[in-house]
Amino acid sequence: MGYGAAEALLPRTMCVMGITFEPLTVARWPDFEQLFGDKGACGGCWCMWWRLKRAEFEAQKGAQNKAAMKRLVRGGHTPGLLAYRDDHPVGWCAVEPREQYPRLDRSPALRRIDEQPVWSVGCFFIAADERGRGLSLRLLRASVDHVRREGGRIVEGYPVDADKEMPGPWVWTGLASTFVRAGFKEVARKKPTRPIMRRNLRPRS
Repeated sequence: MGYGAAEALLPRTMCVMGITFEPLTVARWPDFEQLFGDKGACGGCWCMWWRLKRAEFEAQKGAQNKAAMKRLVRGGHTPGLLAYRDDHPVGWCAVEPREQYPRLDRSPALRRIDEQPVWSVGCFFIAADERGRGLSLRLLRASVDHVRREGGRIVEGYPVDADKEMPGPWVWTGLASTFVRAGFKEVARKKPTRPIMRRNLRPRS
């Protein structure tokens, strides 16, 4: 059975090859906090990069970015999915309607290509001991299912397409090859290494 058929069987709590996936909620905030650690994943970002102007982001790196993300979650936003192995948080994928990431439209390479409503996969963060084990692909597939469940019809990503291996922190938006494996297709490329990729979704039957 191909992945497309399998996805439709996944419940809200998804389990794929021993990994479970859960939306970030207030109840799961401590797990998000544990995964991101004292450094806030990368340089105090706390997954606020796409939401803020650069000056704002730089000014509130660390604790202020953390507080801003916590306010979003407390306010009812579901900013992405957590991955768990044996109830331990091991990965994160940010995915929300593109309107939540205004900084995308300030990027010459990533600004909108049309007016269709899309959900954006903003970033990945994988625990160090889980890297290189295919977790990004599983998170991406789980995120596609999450978007479908929420009524979205197009999922969009902004991966890196490089001809050489790059350190994980440099490819936090994912690799183009991962998106291809998850059924995404390139729809635009305004910068040599930064394609815009999409997957169109069919509603569940």
